Amino acid sequence: MNKNYYAVLMAGGVGSRFWPISTTDYPKQFHDMLGTGETLIQKTFQRLNKFVPTENILILTNERYNDLVLEQLPMVSQEQVVLEPAMRNTAPCILYAALKIQKMNPNGVMIVAPSDHWIEDEEAFAADVTACFDKCEKEKVLCTLGIKPTFPNTGFGYIEFDKSDDNQIKKVNQFREKPDYKTAKEFLVQGNFLWNAGIFMWSVRTIVDAFKEYQSTQFHLFHDGLSCLNTSEEKIFIAENYPKAENISIDYAILEKSDAIFVLEATFDWNDLGTWGSLFDKLNKDNMGNAVVNAQLSAEDATGNMIRTPKDKIVVVDGLKDYIIVDKEEVLLIYPKAKEQDIKKVLNSVKENFGDKYA
Repeated sequence: MNKNYYAVLMAGGVGSRFWPISTTDYPKQFHDMLGTGETLIQKTFQRLNKFVPTENILILTNERYNDLVLEQLPMVSQEQVVLEPAMRNTAPCILYAALKIQKMNPNGVMIVAPSDHWIEDEEAFAADVTACFDKCEKEKVLCTLGIKPTFPNTGFGYIEFDKSDDNQIKKVNQFREKPDYKTAKEFLVQGNFLWNAGIFMWSVRTIVDAFKEYQSTQFHLFHDGLSCLNTSEEKIFIAENYPKAENISIDYAILEKSDAIFVLEATFDWNDLGTWGSLFDKLNKDNMGNAVVNAQLSAEDATGNMIRTPKDKIVVVDGLKDYIIVDKEEVLLIYPKAKEQDIKKVLNSVKENFGDKYA
C-alpha cells in the first residue's frame, strides 16, 4: 500500500434531515442507516482503507464525537482523530489536516471525503481516486470527482467542465451554485455538467500553497502553530486559534478562485444519503415498494413508504402511501415523503415546544 496516500474523513456534520434518528449528540454517520450491520463511518473507513494505510486515515470531527469515533473505529489511534473545537465549515479543518499531513510527509497526497455517502462499487471508487492521485503527484493541480447527473437535481451544486478537453480528467471551467429547476434542466442538455460530490484530491504541497495564495490570513493563523502540530502542544494551540478562523467552505475559499481545478467523472454509483428519500432510493423494496430497515412489516394497501424502527419491531400499516415512518424511543415521525425538505423546520418546532434533548 502506498505510504504517500492519506485520507481525511469528514465526520463533523449533524445530518438534521435524518431526524429523529440523526441528532446533535448522535449524528447519522454513526448510525447503521442502511441496515447492513455497519455504520456509515465504518463503511467509509473500510472503503478508503482498501488503498490508504490505516495509520494514514485522519478523522475530522467535532470534539463532542471523539468517543464515538474511537468506539466505532477501534483501529484508529487518538492521534488520528482531528478535533474541531468550533464549527467553522470545511476550509479551516482541511487546511489544519493538510498541514498536519505535510509535516508528517511532505510528499503526501490526500483525499478529502464525507463520512456518510453511499458507494457500492468500491473498486471503481479506488481506481478513480488513485487516477486523480497520480495526476496530483505529477502536476500542481486540485482534483475532484463529479457525478453524472441522472435528473435535474436542484439540491446539488454542479461542476462545469471544459467540453473541448479530451482527457479523462478534465479542466473545470467553474463551480455552479445549486440551480433552480429550469437551470438544472439546461445543465443536463449542455452535457458538460456534473454533480459536485464534495470528494477532493490533491497533494498536501499544492493545497497548502493554494491557501497561502488565496486565504493568506487563514494560512498564517494555522501556519504560525506549525511547530505545535503533531505534538502534545497541538491541542492548546488549536483550542486558542481555531475559533479565530473564518467560517468558509473549501469551495468558496479555494476551488472557486483557483484556475488549476480538474474533475474526473465518477465510474461508480453514488448517493449522498442526504435525506430519508435518498435512503429510500437505495434500499431494497418489498413487493409493495416499501423500504424497510429493522422492522417487521404487516402492510395492507401501503406503498412507497420508508419505514425504520428498532430491531424486529412489528409495524402494521394500512392505507398509507409515500410516507416516512421512523420510530425511535421517545420520538415517532410519520411524515409525507414529498415534504421531506421540511424536516429541518419540524425539528426546530420540536426544539421550541419540547426542548433540545430531542434534537
